[in-house]
Amino acid sequence: MNDKAIQRPTAETLYHHELERLREWDSGPIPPGWNLSPLAVEKFVLGDDELDIQRKFVAQRELVTRIIISLATNRGAMLIGEPGTAKSWLSELLSAAISGQSTLTIQGGAISQTSQLLYSWNEALLNTQGPCAEALIPSPIYQGMLDGQLVRFEEIARCPQHIQDAILSIMSERQIMVPELGKDSVLFAREGFNIIATSNSLDSGIYAMSAALKRRMNFETIPPIRDLADEIDVVMRESEKLIRLSGVQVKPDALTIEVLTTLFHELRNGQTLDGRSTDRLAATVMSTAEAVSVAHAMGVHAYYYGSGTMALDNLVHFLIGAALKDNKDDRRRMKHYFETEVSIKKGEHWQQVYDQRQLL
Repeated sequence: MNDKAIQRPTAETLYHHELERLREWDSGPIPPGWNLSPLAVEKFVLGDDELDIQRKFVAQRELVTRIIISLATNRGAMLIGEPGTAKSWLSELLSAAISGQSTLTIQGGAISQTSQLLYSWNEALLNTQGPCAEALIPSPIYQGMLDGQLVRFEEIARCPQHIQDAILSIMSERQIMVPELGKDSVLFAREGFNIIATSNSLDSGIYAMSAALKRRMNFETIPPIRDLADEIDVVMRESEKLIRLSGVQVKPDALTIEVLTTLFHELRNGQTLDGRSTDRLAATVMSTAEAVSVAHAMGVHAYYYGSGTMALDNLVHFLIGAALKDNKDDRRRMKHYFETEVSIKKGEHWQQVYDQRQLL
C-alpha cells in the first residue's frame, strides 16, 4: 500500500472546508449544474473576512466577475497573459468552486490528434465486444460534457489549428457525435459544462486561434500583480503552503520575503518603488510565480542545511537559479541593478543583500 502523501493536492482538496462553509452560507441563485452561486464562487477566489475565506488570487473584482458570468453562459472563457500570472491557478480555483473538481484538464501542447481531444477506444474491448460504451475511452471534454462539469484547456495556443477547430462544434452545438455507437451516437452536454482555457501571450504566434473559435470565447487578460503589498502577501502565503507540503517545518521570514518580492517587482517593471527607471528583466523569469519558487527553495534549504530559519544571507544564491537562465545579458543587468539600486537602499537588510553581489 502506498501511504506517501500527494505532492500537490487540488484546490478542492486544499480548501475543502472553505467550500463546505460557502455551501452552507450560500443562499443566492445558482446556475444550472453549478455547486455554488456566482457570488459564492467570487468569494472563494477573492476571499471574505467575515466568512473566514482566504484570498487565493489577486485581481480586480470586476475581472473575476466577468469571467464567472462568462462561464455561466454558453461562451467559454479564455485567460491570457504573461507566464507566471497564475492563469492556470485561477482556472483551477474556478473549476473547484463551480464543479467541485478541477482535474478535467487538457494540455494543449500534448495533443496532436482529435481522438486525444474527444474520445478513443480500448482496442482489446473493441475487438471482442465491438463499438460500445464500455470500449469507449472518454477524454476530459467528453467526461465534462457527460457529467456537466468545467473542463480546463491549458495552453490552447500550443494546440494545432485542426485540433482547435474540433472544439467549434462542441462550443456551438454542445454535442459530440460518436457514429460507431449507432442509436446512442450523440453525447449531449449536461448543464454545468463549459470550457475555461488559458494561453500565454508569448505563445500567440505558435498556433493562431481561428476567428470562429475566438467568437465562442470571452477573452480576459490576467495582468501581473501591480501592488507590491499584494505581491508580498501572495509570495508569503503560497511559499508557506509549498514549504508545508514539502514536509518542512519552516516559517517564511517576513523580511526575507519582502526583500525578495521587491527585487522581483522592480526588475520585472523596470522601475524602482520611488519611481526611478532601472534595469528590466523579462517578466517570464521575474514573475510572482518565480518569486514563490525561490522562497520555497530557501525554506527547504533552511530546514536541511541551515538553522531552520529562512535567512537573507543566501537569497542571491537562489535568485541566480531562478532569474539568470534565459538571457546571457540578464547577469549584466542584474549586476547593474545591484550596483545602482540595491546599493542605495536603506537598512541593514539591504546592505546584507548587496554584500552578496559577488555571486552574480
